[in-house]
Amino acid sequence: MAAKLNEASERDDVRVVLLRGADGAFCSGLDLGEFNADPAPDWLPEFQHIWRGAHKALFNCRKPVVGALERYAINGGAALALACDLLVSGQEAFLQVGEVQIGMAAPYNVAWLSLRHSEQVMAQVAVIGDRLKGDDLAKLGLAIHVVDDAQVLAAARQLCERLAGYPEGGLMRIKAGLRARLDVDADAWFDRFTKMDPVGNSPKPSSMKGR
Repeated sequence: MAAKLNEASERDDVRVVLLRGADGAFCSGLDLGEFNADPAPDWLPEFQHIWRGAHKALFNCRKPVVGALERYAINGGAALALACDLLVSGQEAFLQVGEVQIGMAAPYNVAWLSLRHSEQVMAQVAVIGDRLKGDDLAKLGLAIHVVDDAQVLAAARQLCERLAGYPEGGLMRIKAGLRARLDVDADAWFDRFTKMDPVGNSPKPSSMKGR
């Protein structure tokens, strides 16, 4: 994912990036079975580096990122949806930052929420941790369009086509201006939130089993 985003960010023939899930669903979050596997998968020691790399690529992407929220985006998957500059959601699709309900922090979710939303919105999303469907997402300013569930991908593509038709250069300049106000790089931004998690931000097998 990170490599493809980095490539798209640099390609002159790419104006907009569309982020979607496989098989008609955005993302169910981290694969708990893989984290609990015995023996542990080869990638596990590098997980934090891989996960940070994905979020850095989204943060640094010079092109607008449009998300197509089909069915659900949960916990770690919700962070990827919140990372999108513009999100199109289905009526019955939902986003859930539910880490608080299992005693875990949600540093990347909170980092992306802090980038774009008020503390009140952040609390409704991350402190309560309930499922938020399409209309709820629109009311909170998390989704720009809410459509029939069968039309999410088509609506997201239509938005991408509209943006891609704008005069060359404008989208990149505006997005650069939005990022410039932070005056920090991606690592510095995410470090603010991961360092506030005293028990670390990796999934813990003891808290994940059976979920």
